[in-house]
Amino acid sequence: MTYLAWSSAVWSGGFYTSNKYFHFAIGFGRSLLIFAQNLKTGMLVRSVKSLLVAVFSLSLLISPLLLVAQPEGEHHTEVTKGEQEKLDPAKLIIEHVSDGHEFHFVTIGHKPVSIPLPVILYSPEKGFTAFMSSAFHHGHEAHQGYRLMSESFMKDHKLDEVKDEKGKSVYKNDKIYAVDDAGMPILDAKVYDFSLTRNATQMLISVFLLIWLMTSIAKKYKKGIGQNSAPKGFQNAIEPIITFVRDDVGKANLGHSHEKYMPLLLTVFFFILINNLIGLIPGTANVTGNISFTAVLGLISFVVILFSTNKHFWGHIFNPPVPMGVKPILVPVEILGIFTKPFALIIRLFANMISGHVIILAFICLIFIFGAMNTALGWGTSPFFILLAVFIYVIEILVAFLQAYIFANLTAVFIGQAFEGGHDHDDVPGHGDSVVI
Repeated sequence: MTYLAWSSAVWSGGFYTSNKYFHFAIGFGRSLLIFAQNLKTGMLVRSVKSLLVAVFSLSLLISPLLLVAQPEGEHHTEVTKGEQEKLDPAKLIIEHVSDGHEFHFVTIGHKPVSIPLPVILYSPEKGFTAFMSSAFHHGHEAHQGYRLMSESFMKDHKLDEVKDEKGKSVYKNDKIYAVDDAGMPILDAKVYDFSLTRNATQMLISVFLLIWLMTSIAKKYKKGIGQNSAPKGFQNAIEPIITFVRDDVGKANLGHSHEKYMPLLLTVFFFILINNLIGLIPGTANVTGNISFTAVLGLISFVVILFSTNKHFWGHIFNPPVPMGVKPILVPVEILGIFTKPFALIIRLFANMISGHVIILAFICLIFIFGAMNTALGWGTSPFFILLAVFIYVIEILVAFLQAYIFANLTAVFIGQAFEGGHDHDDVPGHGDSVVI
């Protein structure tokens, strides 16, 4: 029987990008990466490889045309009003790994291809208001007394020049403001945003997938499939993973008490894994690369660790078996260690999952940077950076599984440390278990 335990969603603000060529390259390049991921072995490998080479060759012919649009004439280095803005790699990378109010896939011409998400707002003056994010027209229009702030709107109305006492911009990009009759934002108006952003929506999708996956497999076991007969269908793929988590994560770290913690360990493992894999699809959100998401998971693990402690654990914290002169030094260290465990879980998952996406986007940005410097240089470096992006993407698939395992395993290790005692404590769960080598 498989058990489920899942937490609520959290979301944060994000950014958008307006560079149409960059969006095209991002969507097209990452689609190629997804295609490369799904290569199958067998008789079709050779033909699929040939198709992949042809697609890559076509992309190499097209991408340089999108890399740089240099104006003709003697003063080609001067930027005119109608030209595209200068590429800012740091800004574009942050925009693509941040949260937002839509799933954006690609921009064709001046028309972005995206899936709008529900906007749910509350203000004391208007009460609750709900509509789709497409009503904002990507920040160009106000709707029902609200506006989604965009960089273009701030520049057109010189709102980006308004600074606070610390020199920071008063208006925040991609934040929803209440507006007056002229459509200008009102700073003093309170607006509470309960919108379903990319991260929140994707987490809900992951929860539904997790529930569907586990309940469907549990029903098969209730019918005797997998017990009285061989597993069938997707059950063949999931059963070894569940067995692996039980034996190599649960039993190895928790002994005979592992059954009590298996609902948490299985849920954490599959929830992180599903979000990691969905995050590799172009246009989706990098949920596990959001510090709020990992903080909630770390907090849940921290609460479970604390409730799993016993008197021996706290005895070692406040009265460690060391000489009296060392105790004043060791006790603060032991207390600090209680909080560093969940902190390690939070930062480890966040840093590993966001780093891969940043590296892939950085390689793609390098194509644009070299192309802006010289068209021939863009031609020459494009294959190299595309191959590097493909390589990092393949590594990301491995990291998706690895980070789910590491988070679940470290959670089990910390829980096991919470209730383990000295060698003379027979009442400690798992004390009499044999050592797993």
